[in-house]
Parts: sequence; structure tokens; C-alpha cells
Amino acid sequence: MTLTPNRRMALVAIVTLVLDQLTKFAVLHFLGYAQERVVVEGFFKFVHWGNTGAAWSMFHNNNELLTIVALLALLALFLTRQHFGLEQRLGQWALGLMFGGIVGNIIDRIIHKHVVDFIYFHVQTRSGNEAGFPAFNVADSGICIGVGLMCLLSWQMEEKQPSEPVAVPAETVAKDSAASSSKET
Repeated sequence: MTLTPNRRMALVAIVTLVLDQLTKFAVLHFLGYAQERVVVEGFFKFVHWGNTGAAWSMFHNNNELLTIVALLALLALFLTRQHFGLEQRLGQWALGLMFGGIVGNIIDRIIHKHVVDFIYFHVQTRSGNEAGFPAFNVADSGICIGVGLMCLLSWQMEEKQPSEPVAVPAETVAKDSAASSSKET
């Protein structure tokens, strides 16, 4: 079965969304709010944290506004998807990951009134404190990987485009020729 670009993109989005929601369901089922499960001591743990802001909790307590912004971004990205490498598999994967991630976090914002974050990497400092990367989820990963793939695609497309000659009006060429002829004499 051959998938069209839109169907491949949709399939990636659905798989990303399902993985995101299943993992969040597991977190909600097995961890109480603010609980943690250490996976690798001093490095990685599962947590159950809520984020009413954006990345790194920026714009904290703006859940409704961020839901609207995410819906508008989703709509704009969908309507302009043909400009983002949809004809290439890498573009289809990138868009699918972003769409699935955006929808996953929108669902959280609507149902839970915050995004459920649960993947937390950290290191122990000499003083015993944790220095960690902000907690994230599968949807966040999909968005970030999709954006990274889109940057890679953009870079690849830029390399493939030959430099186009600049069109110079005929009058300019004639004036330059006349000027260079008069200098030679």
C-alpha cells in the first residue's frame, strides 16, 4: 500500500498522539500528582507534574491563552503545510510529529487544565541538589524532533537549489557595454 504525503503525515501524527496519550494515561494512573519514580538514581526519573505554561513553564498560569495560541498555530501549520516540504518523506515525518505533539498537549490543556509532564533528566550536584532539564512528555518530544527535522529539511533544500543568475535589464547591459567601449578608446 502506497501512502500519499497527507496520509503518511496523518499516520505519524496519529501514532505520536496515541503514544503521548497512552504514556500520560499511565502516569495519571500510576503516579499521584507531584510523585516521582526513580529510574536511574541521580539521572532520570518519572514524575507527575502539571504545566500551565509553555516550554520551561514560561507564561505560567496562562493555560487558556496557550490553548488558543496552540489551536491557531495548528490551523496555520495545517493550512500552509505544502510550504514545509510535504512532498518529501522527511517533511511528512516532521509535520506529523509536530501535529501529533500539538494536539496531544491541547488535549491535556482542555481535559486536565495543564499539560502533563513526566520525563525528567537531572544530575546531582556536589551539594546534593538536583540540576535538571525541565520535565517534558512525548508530545513535547514530537514537536521538538519535528522542528529539528524541519530545520534539517530546510538546510537540505537550500543546498540543492542552484544559485540562480540575476536578471539584468537589457538597457543596463547596453549602457555598461557602451561605457566599457568608450574607456578602451
